[in-house]
Amino acid sequence: MLLQEGTNTRISYLNLGDTLAKAVNIFMDLKIAIIPVLDRNGGLLSVFSRSSLYRAILDGATNKDIIDPYLIKEVISISDDVSDDQLADFVKVSSVGSVPVVNKEGKVLGLLCKANMVMTLFRHSELLNVQLKAILDSMHNGVIAVDGQGRVTHVNIGASRILGLKANTSLGQPFKELLPNLDLNSALIHGEVKIGLKYRHRHITMVVNITPLIIEGNIAGGIVIFQDLTDLEQAAKELETVKALNKTFDTVLNIIHDGIIAVDERGKTTLVNQAMADFLTLRPEEVIGKHITDVMETSRLHIVASTGVSETSDVLTIQGKPLIVSRLPIIREGDVVGAVGKAVFPQLAEVRELAEKLRFLENKVTFFQEELQKSKTAQDVLKSIVAESTEMKKLKEEITIVALSSSTVLITGESGTGKEGVAHAVHLCSDRCKGPFIKVNCAAIPENLMEAEMFGYVGGAFTGAAKAGKPGRIEMADGGTLFLDEIGDMPLALQSKLLRVLQDREFERLGGTKSIKINVRILAATNKNLNKAISEGEFRADLYYRLNVINLHLPPLRERAEDIEPLTHFFITKFNHILNANVMGIADNVMRILLNYSWPGNIRELENVIERAVNYTRSGLIQLTHLPNQILSNNSSRSQIVTGTIRHQDKIGRIERNMIVVALEKTGGNKTKAAKLLNLSRSRLYEKLNKYDLKD
Repeated sequence: MLLQEGTNTRISYLNLGDTLAKAVNIFMDLKIAIIPVLDRNGGLLSVFSRSSLYRAILDGATNKDIIDPYLIKEVISISDDVSDDQLADFVKVSSVGSVPVVNKEGKVLGLLCKANMVMTLFRHSELLNVQLKAILDSMHNGVIAVDGQGRVTHVNIGASRILGLKANTSLGQPFKELLPNLDLNSALIHGEVKIGLKYRHRHITMVVNITPLIIEGNIAGGIVIFQDLTDLEQAAKELETVKALNKTFDTVLNIIHDGIIAVDERGKTTLVNQAMADFLTLRPEEVIGKHITDVMETSRLHIVASTGVSETSDVLTIQGKPLIVSRLPIIREGDVVGAVGKAVFPQLAEVRELAEKLRFLENKVTFFQEELQKSKTAQDVLKSIVAESTEMKKLKEEITIVALSSSTVLITGESGTGKEGVAHAVHLCSDRCKGPFIKVNCAAIPENLMEAEMFGYVGGAFTGAAKAGKPGRIEMADGGTLFLDEIGDMPLALQSKLLRVLQDREFERLGGTKSIKINVRILAATNKNLNKAISEGEFRADLYYRLNVINLHLPPLRERAEDIEPLTHFFITKFNHILNANVMGIADNVMRILLNYSWPGNIRELENVIERAVNYTRSGLIQLTHLPNQILSNNSSRSQIVTGTIRHQDKIGRIERNMIVVALEKTGGNKTKAAKLLNLSRSRLYEKLNKYDLKD
C-alpha cells in the first residue's frame, strides 16, 4: 500500500504536563513537523506542532513551561487501512503538512508527511506510465493518445507499423494533420464513444474505436485504437478453408467401410467414425471422451499412444467377430500425441478369408514354437540359467531334484528374477517334458474372462461363445505342466475352483455339467507376500498351503553380485546374435558401475540395459556413455555394499589371469589351443586377453 511507503515510523510522543524543552529536543532530533500527544491509555489525544512552539515563544513562555495551553484542539488523523485512492484524495485536499497514522484501536503508528506522500505518488505515477507504455507497445493493434486539444501524446509501435507514422515526429502534432479524414471532435468536445468506424489509410482498411478520457468530469483527451482488417480477412479465409477440410475429412471418414477411432496420449477417445460407432452399437457422442478400454476392453490403442510403436495387421476378436486392426501413433513435432486405429470389418468375403489365413498361420507358428521348446533338453535349459553365486547353484540342484516329483511348486521372488525360466526348467527336467507347458498370467487376463480362459466353456455358455465350445488352459495342459504366473492376482472367486482342481484333479467347463478328469502338474509363481494377502482377505489360506508344497525362492540380483558379470556376458552374446552386432565385451570401469548398482528390476533390468548398450555400441567394448542415466546417477548407492564383492572379484581375476598365462605358455602362444585348453571359445579368450592386458 502507498500509505506504508509514505509513513514515517521514527517518531516520539508527548504527554500532558511535558515541558516545551522536551518538545524542542524531539523536533531537533527527529526533524518532524508535529509530535503526537497521547492520553493515559496511549491513544491519540492531540498534537503539538512547530506552530504551537512559535505561539508559546510569542507568549513569553520559557523552556520549563508545559505544553498543555498550546496543543492543537482539532486533530486530523488518517486510518492505517485507507485505500490508495482514498489516500491520494486526502493528500489533494488536506491543508496540513503532516498527520498521525492510527490503527483501529487509536494507537499512533507513525506520521504521514504530505510532501513525502506527493513524491511517493509521483514515483508510482511514473511506474504506471512506464507499464502503460510497455503494454501499449506490446499490443498488436495501433493506439494513438491525444490531449484535450487534439495533440498527439503517444503513438505505440502498432500504430507506427499500421499507419506508417514515426513516434518521435508525431508527438505534439495535431491529430487532424496526421490523419485528416478521421474526426475526433465528437469525442473531444461532446464525450461520445465511437466503435467500429471503418477507416482506410495507405491502402489499408481498418476498424477504429475512439474513446474520450474523462477526469473528474472533464474531457482530458482521447484514445484512438486501430485494428488492421488484413489479418482478420486472412484468418477468415483460413477458417473457411479449415471448415471445408473438416467437412471433407468428416465425409471421407464416414463414407469408408473401415472403422476409425483415435485417442490422445492419455488414451481418451478423441474421434470415431460412424462405421466404428455402428459396430460398437454406440452413438459417436457416447464414445468421445471415454478411455479406449471403457469402449473396447482388449484394445491396445492406448499402449501405442504411450510407446509410439506401430502395430499393424493384427487379428482382434471383438463381440465374437474377428477384425483386422492396425494401430499407428500420431506424432507432432517429434512427440507422440495420440494414436489412431483402423479396423477392417468382416463383411467382405476376402477379408474373412484373410482373417482365416492369418489365424491358420498363427496356429502354425504356435505349433512350431511348442515343438521347438519340446526339442530343448533339460541340460539346455539348465545351462541357460546363469549361476555363479552359491544361492543360484543350490537352486539349480533343487530344480533337478524337484523335477522328479509331481508335487505342486510355488516359485517366489521379486519381479524380473527369472521365475518363468525356473518353471520351464522344472517342466523340461521332469518326466512330463514331452507334454505341453501351458502358461497363464493371472494378472494379464481381465477378471471377467479369467474363468473361461482357465476352465474353457461349452457352446452357448455366453453371448459370443463359439458354438463348439472351447477348452481352457487347464484342459490344454493335460499330461503336462500348467504354470500359473502372478498367482497372487488371481480373483478370489476362481481360487476356490482352482483348489478343487488341486484336490480332485477334475473340473467343469463354464456352462457345463460334466466333470473332466485331468493329469496335470501345477507350478505357480508370485512376487507378492501371500501371507500378507491372506491376512488382508485377498488370498485363500487353504489354496496357499496346497500350492506351497515345495518352495523355490529366487534371490534378487543385488544379493548375488557374483552373477552380474557372467549374466552381462551372456546377454552381450545373446544380443550380438539378435542385433547382428560385434560387441567384444565391457570396459572394467563400466563393469564396476554395474556391480555397484542395486538392480531394482533384477535380471530383466540388466538384460534391458545390455540390450540398449549393444544397440549403441555395435562393436568394441561397452563404455560408460552406453549406460542409461539412472544407472550412472544411482551408482554410489551400493558402493559400500559391494566393496567385499569387488575384492572377491579381484581375487578371482588374478587367479584367472594366471591360468591364461600358464595356458599360453603350454601352447607356445597358440591362442586357439589355449582357448581349447581353458574350455573357452576363441572370442571369449580374446575378451579375457583384453581384460587382463595380455595382448601380445
